[in-house]
Amino acid sequence: MPGMLGKAKKRLYFCSLKRLDSPKTAWTVIRYYTREKRRLIELSDAEPGCWVHLTPPFAPDELEDFARRFAIDAAFLTDSLDLDERARYERDEDVRFILINTPVKNKNSQTENEAYFITVPIGIILTIEHVITVSAFETPVLQKFLDNNVRHFNPADEKRFVLQLLEQNVFHFLSCLKTLNLRRNRVEKELMNSSQNSDLRSLLSIEKSLVYFVNSLSANELLKMKMKRTDFLHINGDEDLSDLFEDAIIDNSQALSMANVYTNILNGTMDAYGSIISNNLNQVIHRLTIITVVLMVPTLISSFFGMNIPNGIPEHPIAFYTTIILTGLGTGLLYWVMQRRKML
Repeated sequence: MPGMLGKAKKRLYFCSLKRLDSPKTAWTVIRYYTREKRRLIELSDAEPGCWVHLTPPFAPDELEDFARRFAIDAAFLTDSLDLDERARYERDEDVRFILINTPVKNKNSQTENEAYFITVPIGIILTIEHVITVSAFETPVLQKFLDNNVRHFNPADEKRFVLQLLEQNVFHFLSCLKTLNLRRNRVEKELMNSSQNSDLRSLLSIEKSLVYFVNSLSANELLKMKMKRTDFLHINGDEDLSDLFEDAIIDNSQALSMANVYTNILNGTMDAYGSIISNNLNQVIHRLTIITVVLMVPTLISSFFGMNIPNGIPEHPIAFYTTIILTGLGTGLLYWVMQRRKML
């Protein structure tokens, strides 16, 4: 029963991604690429050694037909579209499946308290003849390969392609972390001058992004360590590829450490500003209390003499000056006592 519910959930997710086009409009979510003369060329159909890339929008029937055509488990495609899926790898006979998480800009970041970046899965399916990638979002990592901006990239070399994809994903994490850190520094400078609610909400959005990054980087690191231990990509005999994989693992650990450091700094910053705001509020209340107490003395003396002089100032001309003198003496004495007790 849980498996049936999971399939129903993912089928509903597919339907929610379906584009409302004309019935005559063809779905164009599957693209084929190969590399010739250092250039990435798009093909009209799949060829041995090509890269098959699935991009949104997605149609349920088309993906099911695609799974049957390439003899792969349809769950590999549906899992790649589920935002809650964790990084992992699986094997189904001659088909290998890798799921990693990558950061993308949150389109709802302008909404109050939403994260600036979220993490989404990228599915990598390795068949005997093809490398297949699928994601529910257009990701900058895959776009870098599509723009042919990765050196020595060749879809026919599936092992190097996967390792380069893992490496570029880590580089994108590092770039996003630097962006978040710069944004945090800018918000902190603004908070030095004024404590606006919008600045505090910006810090909260940065904190949410860092939480996504820490969880995704941890899952990606665990995935890479398992892949290395089990030699999932069959690269133990290739020193060059092994070094590339080791570099990707080290860079991922560095990104995870940076994310943890930025998270701790941000938590400390938010706690410090919370304490500063509370302390400023206490100081304002303290000043208002002192002003109230000091003003109480003239009011008390004036009220006392006003109620106890029968005919007012014309009958008692000294009364006004006496009231002023007593008011000044009482206020000065109260100020001296407060200053001696360091209440001011």
